[in-house]
Amino acid sequence: MVKRALATVALSLAALPALTLPAFAVTLEQKLSALSGFTQSTASSASAWRSAWQNQGAWADYAFDWSTDLCSSSPDQPLGFDFRMPCHRHDFGYRNYKAVGRFPANKSRIDDSFYFDMKQVCAGYSGAAKTSCDGVAWTYYQAVKQFGSLKVTQSQLDRIREQAERAARALGA
Repeated sequence: MVKRALATVALSLAALPALTLPAFAVTLEQKLSALSGFTQSTASSASAWRSAWQNQGAWADYAFDWSTDLCSSSPDQPLGFDFRMPCHRHDFGYRNYKAVGRFPANKSRIDDSFYFDMKQVCAGYSGAAKTSCDGVAWTYYQAVKQFGSLKVTQSQLDRIREQAERAARALGA
């Protein structure tokens, strides 16, 4: 009888640590896989990220940083072109890859996805508006490529735009 009681207590004590563990522990590999899936230059990746962003609770175990400052110190809607979602997904990639110590290896892909997202916004326009939108998107893309995670000022953006315009004129000449 004493042996049975001791066995029951031992089994109960052995089960205690299992009760304190989360229902689902996400490994680094799983987190990196999800991050990669959310930061590709494809419509399906952008759609998957947007779906996850709209249902962040389902991703709580991944401890993603969903915060954003949108387009940092640059306008979120330059000339009326709404780049808020592209900026938000870009922030998501930067913040979360930095958090897992894998930012440098993924920065280029995150920046390319940012450009892809802005081009998707621009695809909704035609004529001169589309040309203007594409030019602004290219300028923003060049800024993040060159300045990375630094805060970008309007004067820096103006300098990049001027350089891009000079390069475009040289190619057209």
